[in-house]
Amino acid sequence: MEHHPLIKEFPEHKEKIHELKVNNNHFRKLAFEYEGIDKAIVRGEQGIENLGDVYLENLKKERLLLKDLLYKMLQN
Repeated sequence: MEHHPLIKEFPEHKEKIHELKVNNNHFRKLAFEYEGIDKAIVRGEQGIENLGDVYLENLKKERLLLKDLLYKMLQN
């Protein structure tokens, strides 16, 4: 039940994450979406919000998809 911020997930890309958030609108939008989903997952896992198991699993899948997309962008 902990957050998975991009900087924690990809510490070796900390500077590139910052650079892309500042200079790349698409990356910034995806990163914002990723962070929002991550926060929703934590709230659901902590019982702050009752999201339901199926919805929570779908959020986790969506977060993973976004994480993969963001990682590919960091690689380029």
